[in-house]
Amino acid sequence: MNKPHKKLDVWTSALDFAQQIYRITERFPAKEQFGIASQIRRATVSIPSNIAEGAARQTKKEFIQFLYVAKGSLSEVDTQLEIAKGLQYLSQPDWTPARLVNSHGKLERIDRMLIGLIRSLRTKGAA
Repeated sequence: MNKPHKKLDVWTSALDFAQQIYRITERFPAKEQFGIASQIRRATVSIPSNIAEGAARQTKKEFIQFLYVAKGSLSEVDTQLEIAKGLQYLSQPDWTPARLVNSHGKLERIDRMLIGLIRSLRTKGAA
């Protein structure tokens, strides 16, 4: 099985981010494990999953479409983290502001990587 997504830095970064989010949401209140924690996890897992699915598609146009879906999921995660922060689920003693900034930094980095890959694919498609 050909796995072109495994060669992409953006996929690796998104995969690492998803694993980090799983560890973070484990600390959410029990009442939220099937609520916002579950939503954040699903949206986060969607990011590397859509990158992988797009990379396996036959055309650059399809790949780009899946990258846009991944970008949408990234925005969804950002919003959900803001909600969790507002609910003070991210202010527990073992959750430092540095970790939150790091998470948002990773979000921004993945977003820039997705934009760069989309631009690259479009440029190659036009050539």
